[in-house]
Amino acid sequence: MRTPLVAGNWKMHGSRTENASLVRSLLELLRPEYRAEVLVCPPFPYLLETGRQLKDTDVALGAQSVCAEAQGAFTGEVSAAMLRDVGCRYVLVGHSERRQLYGESDALVARKFVVAQANGLIPVLCVGETLDEREGGQTLTVVSRQLEAVLSVAGVAALGTAVIAYEPVWAIGTGHTASGEQAQEVHAMIRGKVAGLDATIGSSVRILYGGSVKASSARELFAMPDIDGGLVGGASLKADEFARICAAAG
Repeated sequence: MRTPLVAGNWKMHGSRTENASLVRSLLELLRPEYRAEVLVCPPFPYLLETGRQLKDTDVALGAQSVCAEAQGAFTGEVSAAMLRDVGCRYVLVGHSERRQLYGESDALVARKFVVAQANGLIPVLCVGETLDEREGGQTLTVVSRQLEAVLSVAGVAALGTAVIAYEPVWAIGTGHTASGEQAQEVHAMIRGKVAGLDATIGSSVRILYGGSVKASSARELFAMPDIDGGLVGGASLKADEFARICAAAG
């Protein structure tokens, strides 16, 4: 049975004071009976401090991105080894904002995936289509292409220690959420594609839904057979809302 995972992507929000309060409140609200793994991804400057707050808790620490290079003269970048060194267990790769705003290609995302795993991190591979692509009937083609870019480099076995997150770009930060049926269609395609290469990994890989997830929509989404939790943006900055989403997943 797949353990649900709820990941909070704080994006470029927060401060030392705000983060400390958020984590404190979240730890008070989470309950062991939720049975979902919980992950938070603060901005780089706050990873170490947030990680110290999470020490000896069941909440995991993750980063929002990683450099595709192991080390060297790459000003402004952060390596996978550095993330591991400050306590990260997970890292997001290929988030739509990185693809759309910073031009990260499928090939670059695949390199980031590989370097993350090589340094002991669990990559959360983000895939998803834009509104134009959805309206053009290209959703499954686009998501397949993004997934295949990683599979061609890392192989299907790499997904045994990874997470996939389907995040329709048209639903991120817009207030629009894919219906349970819309999300399930894509999740089922992803799982089927992986299962076609390795049935065991296909049945065990966790696939999250990301795209304006809220407590009000989480239960319907997480009830779908191939949705194993959520990649949560804005709602993860509100402890009570995020805890309710974790409850829905568990």
